[in-house]
Amino acid sequence: MERWQYAALMVLCLAVTVPLEPLGAGVYRRGAGAVVRAVFPVVVVFGAWDLVAIARGHWTFGSEFISGVVLPGGMPIEELLFFVVVPLCALSTYEAVGSVIRRVTTRGVSA
Repeated sequence: MERWQYAALMVLCLAVTVPLEPLGAGVYRRGAGAVVRAVFPVVVVFGAWDLVAIARGHWTFGSEFISGVVLPGGMPIEELLFFVVVPLCALSTYEAVGSVIRRVTTRGVSA
């Protein structure tokens, strides 16, 4: 199981934030285009940064914690997934909290 720790962590992050959708996050209901536009720049910028750090030896990954699937440039697939999953989780959390705050504020004004 150790070898899948990084991937398991990404699944856990999604498992914790996907239930925020009913609270009003709506990130996954906006359609693939909106999600891609929000996440793609993060993947490109931080993916490139990571590749440079890997090439220079500044950033390494413990082989015992990753699946062994390595992308060109030496980046483990889990690292790429990190750059997709974490922004999705952040967006879901941000939108859910904003939705709850709007509901509370609206109720306070009309009461």
